[in-house]
Amino acid sequence: MSFVSVQNLHKKYGNTPVIRGVSFEIAAGEVLVLLGKSGSGKSTLLRCLNGLEQAQYDCIRVAGHDMSYEPHALRQLRMDVGIVFQQYNLFPHLTVGENIMLAPKLVKKSSAIQARESAQKVLAQVGLAEKFDVYPDSLSGGQQQRVAIARSLAMQPQLMLFDEVTSALDPQLTAEVLIVMEALAAQGMGMVVVTHELNFARKVADRIIFMHEGRICEQGPPEQLFSAPASKEFQAFLAAAN
Repeated sequence: MSFVSVQNLHKKYGNTPVIRGVSFEIAAGEVLVLLGKSGSGKSTLLRCLNGLEQAQYDCIRVAGHDMSYEPHALRQLRMDVGIVFQQYNLFPHLTVGENIMLAPKLVKKSSAIQARESAQKVLAQVGLAEKFDVYPDSLSGGQQQRVAIARSLAMQPQLMLFDEVTSALDPQLTAEVLIVMEALAAQGMGMVVVTHELNFARKVADRIIFMHEGRICEQGPPEQLFSAPASKEFQAFLAAAN
């Protein structure tokens, strides 16, 4: 059975279709990268995978959860599916460690000792072990994004979703964050990544889906897609990116 299964997914905002009959599957531990122009539906698709967007006419199964928009079911799903956004959304009045410990204590009912040990472990995992007691406003954008990744990892998810997490960062800070994501992929973490970082896609993706106007236009391993793009839409996308 596939780790993620999406069948005939449709999503509209009012009368405007954003996703038009998308179907795909993801194996456990697979890194899937979603590429496409702005407005192609890739971020909406990503958000459908953990119920942040409610799709129409869908059959979604993620990490053993059949998609349901009932609050308890969504909470159960989101314990197994972490998501990191472009904006870090850290609480400025809490230290880095407190930001990371909050969800395990509230949602998973972890003890203070368990939550602290987990927070220290995931901070070390993203290269910020020494930042446990500092406040977010003393960190660079790249460091704050790495804390946001650590916060998701503290919930011990089976799948991580990344939505344009480096698009607000300069190249040096982008590199810091991508190194962490590459390490997660190397450790076998299943990931779905929306990004414009083509070098990351080439290096880390097991498979790429290129979306155009809400549909899957082309998909396959990166070496195949980048060396011989089959559609004129993907050819134009690559030409514009170079």
